[in-house]
Amino acid sequence: QVQLVESGGGLVQAGGSLRLSCAASGRTFSSCHMGWFRQTPGKEREFGAAISWHVATTYYADSVKGRFTISRDNAKNTAYLQMNSLKPEETAVYYCAAIERGPAAMSSFYQRGIADYWGQGTQVTVST
Repeated sequence: QVQLVESGGGLVQAGGSLRLSCAASGRTFSSCHMGWFRQTPGKEREFGAAISWHVATTYYADSVKGRFTISRDNAKNTAYLQMNSLKPEETAVYYCAAIERGPAAMSSFYQRGIADYWGQGTQVTVST
């Protein structure tokens, strides 16, 4: 079992940066793929970025590629999302998620948004 708690959200001007953190508790964090999703009212949750359990592989949505960077520190049980050049349309609730490693787990995670664990979300507001 893994519990996820996001932090670092807030208000930022367009073009600015934020760094989100996802603190995990539980014994299986280091064996989970981690990711970030976002959702705005009335829209489906959208994949943003994912990182494999062994840190070697990352995946990004085309919309954030080159601006967002996902990372993790397994010693600290924490995942991060560095967001640069933020746009007003990226205002959303950002969710941290995790899926335990296994066959096809990562593809299910970033292609279909299937996860074993979800955080409560943190609001990011990008002003014009």
